[in-house]
Amino acid sequence: MNMLTVLAIILFILMVLVGGRKGARSFIALFFNLGVLLLTTLFMTDPNVNPIYLTIIACALISCINLFYINKVNSKTKVAFVSTVITITILIIFINLITKNAMIQGFGEEQVDELNIFSLYIGVDFVKIGTSMIIMSTIGAIVDVAISITSPMREIFHHHPSISRKKLFTSGINIGRDILGSNTNTLFFAFFGGYLGLLIWFRDMTYSFGEVVNSKIFTSEMMIILCAGIGIALIIPVASWLNAYYLVRRREKSKE
Repeated sequence: MNMLTVLAIILFILMVLVGGRKGARSFIALFFNLGVLLLTTLFMTDPNVNPIYLTIIACALISCINLFYINKVNSKTKVAFVSTVITITILIIFINLITKNAMIQGFGEEQVDELNIFSLYIGVDFVKIGTSMIIMSTIGAIVDVAISITSPMREIFHHHPSISRKKLFTSGINIGRDILGSNTNTLFFAFFGGYLGLLIWFRDMTYSFGEVVNSKIFTSEMMIILCAGIGIALIIPVASWLNAYYLVRRREKSKE
């Protein structure tokens, strides 16, 4: 038994002990998400397939797995799913424009030595691949924030059924403000943790600060963090408004 298996078993035991059945479903969902990502990567190598359309389908599947499979189908997951779709749609348009203007698609000069033996004429639009990569990097954080807002808002509405739509929306925004900073910092430190070796390499190559900042690898990763932060900030008011509208509307219909 290797260490990877040991760590997976420890993770499964802890998730079951803490989360019960939901924790077990969360562990299984990891493999479902991995399968979606592997299939998406496989189909992206086909020049006849549009990577952005494929990314939208993959994001929808990942959202369904993380929301409906783990938390089941209810009002909070439905609103979180719709909020995620709206936010991802806006981000795809925005990120596609940013990727074209920033020209971060393709490979950096630090990766040229490893790619010399391969042909780069593969017929794939690297602008769309770059857009898809950024979107796939943000979907997890966006879904997490969406359910983190809709779930406590439903609890607030349950304990205060006469609350107004405006106050409920304000409560959602206040919840989102507490989440915003911690999630953005999580993305930031995840970058430095994952690319610490790259930063040390830059140091060994005596890169100046300007050369590091203008490196394509560094810039593309920073853009992922910034776009993910934009997605997190954007989904907070979207999820808060949709959830407040849905819950109050359902209350009004029940009175009628």
